[in-house]
Amino acid sequence: MPHIVIHLSGQPDAQLTRRVVDTVAELTQSVLDKKLPVIATTVQYIADDAWFIGGRSLADLGKSAFHLDISITDETNTKAEKARYLREIYGAMAALRKNLHEVSYVHLIDARAAAYGYGGLTQEYRHQQAGV
Repeated sequence: MPHIVIHLSGQPDAQLTRRVVDTVAELTQSVLDKKLPVIATTVQYIADDAWFIGGRSLADLGKSAFHLDISITDETNTKAEKARYLREIYGAMAALRKNLHEVSYVHLIDARAAAYGYGGLTQEYRHQQAGV
């Protein structure tokens, strides 16, 4: 785990995509203690004239933005770890994006272990099999 969905404003940029994916993966490992082989990430771009904050497009505002959803297994991270992750992701994105709008969201989704998994197995099953 986890699954990460990142929306970036602007036009597709392969170099930016690679930097964002690498940065998010590193922070997901170092802050949330998730293992790289099971981090799945998708990146989508949304045109500046189709992303609105406060009723104004990013094109009009001259800003960039991002939205990151990360699904993690409930009760595997503390509130402090999640707060640190949110801060560090925002800081890293601000370093990667010009004129980053403050209204760029990070959403940590605590998913129940019995309702979430990969490879046809729930996280609850994996937990039970590990004997933890």
